[in-house]
Amino acid sequence: MSTSSNRPAPSDSLLLADGSLLADGSLLADGSLLADGSMPADSIADVQSSRDTRNIAIDKVGIKDIRHPVRIQDRTGNEQHTVATFNMYVELPHHFKGTHMSRFVDILNSHESEISTRSFRDMLAEMGQRLEAKTAYIEMNFPFFIRKTAPASGVQSLMDYDVTLIGKIRDGEVCTQTRVVVAATSLCPCSKKISRYGAHNQRSHITITANASETLWVEELIDIAEAEASCEVYSLLKRPDEKVITERAYDNPKFVEDLVRDVAARLNELDKIDAYTVEAENFESIHNHSAYALVSRDKQPQS
Repeated sequence: MSTSSNRPAPSDSLLLADGSLLADGSLLADGSLLADGSMPADSIADVQSSRDTRNIAIDKVGIKDIRHPVRIQDRTGNEQHTVATFNMYVELPHHFKGTHMSRFVDILNSHESEISTRSFRDMLAEMGQRLEAKTAYIEMNFPFFIRKTAPASGVQSLMDYDVTLIGKIRDGEVCTQTRVVVAATSLCPCSKKISRYGAHNQRSHITITANASETLWVEELIDIAEAEASCEVYSLLKRPDEKVITERAYDNPKFVEDLVRDVAARLNELDKIDAYTVEAENFESIHNHSAYALVSRDKQPQS
C-alpha cells in the first residue's frame, strides 16, 4: 500500500531560527561557513566549561563501569592478563557547569593494554592534570587468579578472587588502597557446642581494604584471610579432600566476630599496613539472613 502527501519534497537547505536558509547544515558562530561547509573545531561551543551560577561544587563526577584490558603482576613475577572495570571521577569546582567525560575514556585508551598496578598512580596524576581537577579518583576492579592445591589429593585448580585498586590524588598527593574479597568457610562455635554431632557451617566473604606504605601483594591479604577462617575453599576437591577440609573446619569454629578480630590482629603485626578495614559476611546456612562484622583501624599516629 502506498500513500501520498501534500508536503513539499525535502531539500538540502536548513531553515534557521531567523527564517533564512543555508545550503549546508553547519553554521559558524558568526553565521559563516568554511568552504566545505564544515565548522572549525575551535568554534564549537564548550558547554561543559561554561560558568555555573548555582555555587554548588560536586564531590565526584565522571564515568562508571567501563571495561578495559589490564596486566596484573603477581608476587612470583608473572603477569596475569585480565579485564578490569573502571570507575573514574574528579572533583568539579562550583563555577564549572560540567566535566569533560570523553577525557576519561581517552586516558584509558592512551594506555591501551599497558595499564598495570605500577601505572595506576600515573593515571591518577594524568586525570588531575587533563581535567584540571584538584582531586581525582580511580577504582579498578578485576578478577585475580591463584592456582591452589587440594590438601589430600594434590589436584590443582584455579581460584578466583575479587580485587579492587582504589586511588585518590589531591593537590598532588596520592593515596592508594587495595581491597580483596576472599571466599572462605566458617563453622559456628555455638552450633558445635550445643549439638551432639555436627555443626552448621557456611561460605563466608572476608573483605580486607588496606593502605600500605610499601608494596603490598594481593596474595598477602588472601593468605591472611584464608588462614584465619575456619577453613579455606577450593574450586576442585576429591573425596579425600572433602574429608580433610570438613574436619579442619569442625576443629576450628569461628563466629563472624572471630573472623574480623583474627584478621585484624594479623594486620596489626604488619608494619607496612598504615590503615585497614576488615569485613566478614557469613551467608548463614540455617537462617534467611547473613551475619556481618567490621573492624576498622588507622595505625598512623594522630597529630
